[in-house]
Amino acid sequence: MAVDLSASPAAKAGSPVPLLAYGFRPFFLLAGAYGALAILAWVCILSGELRLPASWPLPLWHGHEMVFGFAVAGITGFLLTAVPSWTGAAPVRGATLLFLVLLWVAGRLAFWGSAALPAPFVAAVDLAFLPCLAGVLGRSLIAQISVSGFRNAVFLVLLAALWTGNLLTHLDGLGIVPGAALPGLHLGIDVLLLAITIVGGRIVPNFTANVLRKTGVSPLPRSVPALDAAAILSMAAILVLDLLFGSGPISAAAAIFAACTNGLRLWLWRPLATIRAPLLWVLHLGYAWLVLGLALKGIAGFADTAVPPSAALHALTAGAIGTMLLAVMSRVALGHTGRPLIAPRLVVAAYGVLTLAAALRVAAPLAMDATSALFFASGILWATAMALFTAVYAPMLLRPRPDGNPG
Repeated sequence: MAVDLSASPAAKAGSPVPLLAYGFRPFFLLAGAYGALAILAWVCILSGELRLPASWPLPLWHGHEMVFGFAVAGITGFLLTAVPSWTGAAPVRGATLLFLVLLWVAGRLAFWGSAALPAPFVAAVDLAFLPCLAGVLGRSLIAQISVSGFRNAVFLVLLAALWTGNLLTHLDGLGIVPGAALPGLHLGIDVLLLAITIVGGRIVPNFTANVLRKTGVSPLPRSVPALDAAAILSMAAILVLDLLFGSGPISAAAAIFAACTNGLRLWLWRPLATIRAPLLWVLHLGYAWLVLGLALKGIAGFADTAVPPSAALHALTAGAIGTMLLAVMSRVALGHTGRPLIAPRLVVAAYGVLTLAAALRVAAPLAMDATSALFFASGILWATAMALFTAVYAPMLLRPRPDGNPG
C-alpha cells in the first residue's frame, strides 16, 4: 500500500483552531523553527556568545536536541498525518494534539534549563513524550495488524526503540549508567535512519512513478522486494551492531553492505529523471545522503584516519535526516493544506542551502586550518534553510485550508 498522505475518510470535522486541525501543522512548524534555533544556539555556544543553564556536556546537549527534539518533532508530524491515511482512523486534533505539543515543548524547556532543575524531573518530562505519542497512535495501528500485518505497526517498535535511546541518555545524566548517553544518541540516530529506509521505500518510488506517468517519461521506477528487504534488514543490523559493539569493523562491514543495497535501490527509483521536479529530487537527494553516509561510515570503521567518524555521522544526520525531513515536511504540508504540489521558490533555495550546509559539515574535519570556518558556515547555512522553510510555511500551517476542507 502506497503512502498518499491524503486526508482520511474519518476526517469529517476540523478543529476551530487551524494549528490544531491536523498533527503536521504544529509539529512541522516546531521542527522547522526548532531546527533553526537549536543550531544557531549551538553555533553561539561554541563561539562563546551564549551560555546555557544546561547541566549536560555541550556535545551531548547538541546531539540530544537535534535527535530527540528537532527530528522527533518532524517524525511526529509525519506519523500523526500518515497513520490516519494508513488506517482510516480519525486524525489527532484539538485538545489531544495540544497536549502533545505542550509536552514536547516542556521537554525542550526542561532540557535547556537542566542545570536549574532536578535531573529526575528533566528526565521524567523529556521521556514522557514518545510513550504518549505511541499511546495516541497505538490503538489504530494495532487494530490494523489483522488487515495488513505489522507493516505499519512496526512504527510502534521504532518509537519504543527511539524512546530507549533517549532513556539511555538520561540514565547517564542521572549517574545510573555512566557512559550510556553516546550509545543512546547513536541508537536514536540509527532508528531515524531505519525509518527513512522504510518510509523512503514506500514514498519515493511511488511519488516518482506518479509524476513520470503524467509526463510520459519511461521507464518507471522499479522496486525489487528482495532488494527492499536487504536494504531494510541491513539498516536494522547496523542498529543492533552499533548498540552491541559500537563503531568498528563489524558495524563498518554492515554499513558498506547497507550502502550498496540502498544505493542500488535508489538507482532503480530513477533519480536522474526527477531533475525538473524539486519536490521529487529532494527526496532522492535525501536518500542519496543516506547512501553516502553509510559508505563513509563503512570506510571510517576500517580507516578513521582517511574518513573521520564525525564526517560519516554528519552525512547521516545533517545530510540524510535533515534533508529527508525537510523534503517530507514541505511536500506533506502543501498537499494537506490544499495547495498544488509545487515547491515555493524560497523552499527550493532552502533545499540547496541545506545541501551546502551538510556538505561543508562533512568536509570540515578534513579541512585542517579551515575546519572552524567550515563548521560555523555550515551551522549558519543549516539554520538558514530551516528558517526559510518556517517563514514560507508558517502562514500555510497557521491558517485554514483555502478550500474550506478540514486539515
